[in-house]
Amino acid sequence: MAHIRLLVSHSRCRPHPQRLLPLFRFCSSNSSNSPPPSIKPVSYAPKPPAPPEEAPSSEAPRASPDSQDPLPRRFQQQPQNPPRQFTRQEMRFVNEAGPAIAPVSYPSRVAPLPEDRPTEEGAGEGAKEADLRGEGERIEREAAWSRRPMFGLQVEEESVPYPTLIPVVKRPQKVAIDLVDALREIKASANEKERNFTETVEAHVMLGVDPRRGDQMVRGAITLPHGTGKTVRVAVFAEGPAAEEARAAGADVVGADELIEEIRKGGGKLSFDKCIATPMFMPRLSKIARILGPRGLMPNPKLGSVTNDISGAVKAAKSGRVDFKIDKTAIVHVGLGKVNFSEESLRENIGAFVNALLLAKPVGLKKTSKYVGYVKKFTLSSTMGPGFSVTIPSLSAAADNYTKVQVS
Repeated sequence: MAHIRLLVSHSRCRPHPQRLLPLFRFCSSNSSNSPPPSIKPVSYAPKPPAPPEEAPSSEAPRASPDSQDPLPRRFQQQPQNPPRQFTRQEMRFVNEAGPAIAPVSYPSRVAPLPEDRPTEEGAGEGAKEADLRGEGERIEREAAWSRRPMFGLQVEEESVPYPTLIPVVKRPQKVAIDLVDALREIKASANEKERNFTETVEAHVMLGVDPRRGDQMVRGAITLPHGTGKTVRVAVFAEGPAAEEARAAGADVVGADELIEEIRKGGGKLSFDKCIATPMFMPRLSKIARILGPRGLMPNPKLGSVTNDISGAVKAAKSGRVDFKIDKTAIVHVGLGKVNFSEESLRENIGAFVNALLLAKPVGLKKTSKYVGYVKKFTLSSTMGPGFSVTIPSLSAAADNYTKVQVS
């Protein structure tokens, strides 16, 4: 019967006739060879009775036998109580209706100090005395060990004086003196010590300009009336008639491209103190600008060392032409003669230099008079001697005297 029912269920689905052949064969083979399977009864445990609280009440109506079993209580919809609606008057006191919470404070935990530890009476004082006594004995032993005799000789204790503060003694500032007195002091200090050479009288002028500004650059040249007292070697870069003119004027070194190559390959060795060049040689001198520039020998049109008048430039350089330029600290250093010059000759040379310094005063320097604000300090000294500050009025008098001599 089971096989027939299976065939009927498959026929209801309207299967393909060719697909039913294997099913008929399977049914026929099973029906002929083996008996139908036996069906075993299945028993289930009885349902436990409902708890007393879940038992239906006597007042509830009994369900009819035809009606379906009611749903369990967990699946039944429980009635929900609607939330309570507070009035506006009650809402004012809702925040205050909760229980009041009192603040709780806990005692702070502090580590016990040595004074708070319980000790026996008299034990602490005795321990302190014992420690002090032991420390004193240790110090005495170390002192005795340091005083022990070495090789049978008693070592003497070294007494170190108590340190004291030594007051700093400042050098008294030198007071500016007159130009004539300064020259006398320089000559006296140079004659006190014998030198192997004749010292040069040098001038060091502190100016009130800013060397970082291009419009406050101080630079110039002056031919001293009595020369510098030094033999000057002059080199001239020229060719043709200009070279012949330089040799006739007394130039020490005259050359063109061969002189430039000699300086470039010479390793920094120069045999001259001044350089003069014609304008046409300035582009060629760029090859040795790194050699001549740091030494202050590069020809410059502002200083008169680049000119077509070669003869006049050579004679001026030989007679005592001095170039001066401000350094990074706004100070001008220049030599104005030798110590063996007379005081009058040195005074005229200094007057010529001060006059040239005033002519080189930058136009952009404002709020200054002729000297005040421009020349802050003027100091004269020898090559290895002390310096003497010179008053501005005496310098002004020397410059005015030089101007009068030139005009006359």
